[in-house]
Amino acid sequence: MTKPQRYQYIIDYFLIHTPDAETELLYDSPYQLLVAVILSAQCTDKRVNLTTPAIFRKYPDPASLSIASVEDVFALIRSISYPNNKAKHLVGMANMLMQKFDGKVPMTVDELVELPGVGRKTANVITSVIDNQPNMAVDTHVFRVSARIGLTTNAKTPLATEKQLIRYIPTAYVYKAHHWLILHGRYTCTARSPKCSECGIKEACKFYNMKHKAKI
Repeated sequence: MTKPQRYQYIIDYFLIHTPDAETELLYDSPYQLLVAVILSAQCTDKRVNLTTPAIFRKYPDPASLSIASVEDVFALIRSISYPNNKAKHLVGMANMLMQKFDGKVPMTVDELVELPGVGRKTANVITSVIDNQPNMAVDTHVFRVSARIGLTTNAKTPLATEKQLIRYIPTAYVYKAHHWLILHGRYTCTARSPKCSECGIKEACKFYNMKHKAKI
């Protein structure tokens, strides 16, 4: 199977089986999603979703968060990974939103990455989820699954993975493909024990076919 054929097989599968894939983070506004994504770095969405309601009640908008103390924010997110840094990032992010963006979350990657705690992955998540922009966010799941399936070749960095993926995925599907790969990695193509017997795309998977041939 050629690489374009592999991409087409996998895209066709997800379009049928998970056409409406979306983030599992809970939010009601771009600001809330931005807070949740900052908190989600090296932390599970489940833990983030348990933590954010208290934050959103106390700090419902950038204006209220911008005048919060780092210590108060830390107290609300102490169960999250790296709470010290993330508390500083959240307050700094809110301050910049107020000072530079009139309290509104910008919708370009270049502007978003200016915010404290926001890297390219987070910026791609925000723009693709909120605005359906064709930006591919590469987290650990996307990085691992893309390489394992055979969608990427010798991609050593998230940026290299991103560039390879958007080269082959039609623009109209890029904002969904991020969620397809994340959810597939989270529930089926897991890091240590991929559930190949349950996988709907194993026929197109490089890892599965190599593993299968090795047993013959």
